[in-house]
Amino acid sequence: MEWSDRHTLIVEQAAELFATKGIAGTKVRDIADAVGVLSGSLYHYFPSKDAIAEVIVTRYLDDLTGEYETILGTPTDPRKQLTGLVEASFRVSQAHPHASEIYQNNATYLRKLPAYRKIRTAARTTKNAWISVIEGGIAAGEFRSDLPAEVLYGLIRDAVWLSLRWFTPTPEFDIDQLADAVVSVFLEGIEARR
Repeated sequence: MEWSDRHTLIVEQAAELFATKGIAGTKVRDIADAVGVLSGSLYHYFPSKDAIAEVIVTRYLDDLTGEYETILGTPTDPRKQLTGLVEASFRVSQAHPHASEIYQNNATYLRKLPAYRKIRTAARTTKNAWISVIEGGIAAGEFRSDLPAEVLYGLIRDAVWLSLRWFTPTPEFDIDQLADAVVSVFLEGIEARR
């Protein structure tokens, strides 16, 4: 399939609809109306609504796992790697608006898609990246050892993904500053610096 501007527009409009209404709650007609075409015309570009959802989620996860693999492949200290994972998560989410929300909120629906095995593998890869960095920080004595890596992973993951729902970058406080703040709060807490 040769990609066109129309494909891009369909994916962008569908992503917004899937994020707000869910994949199951979005009809092909909703996407067609948002794009300004007849419902039947969408099938010229994608065989189904599910195919559009797959493109949105797999592109996002491909970019995310690629960024994570680069971070893990660069030897550095655990704090820098943790910061890298947070920054990459924000950067990839900005490049794929709505995709992380679709991924997080439509897990049951995604299980029935033909690309689910690829999605599940990418999810495992991303989780393993976080766990690896956290366990490395614990082993190096840089991160707390009294909390299981799985618990730390869940706390940091949710702080990252949920902040994307409410955060709007401004010139005074941009996405990189948010990434630094997330890492700082988890590693240093919120007590005033002395």
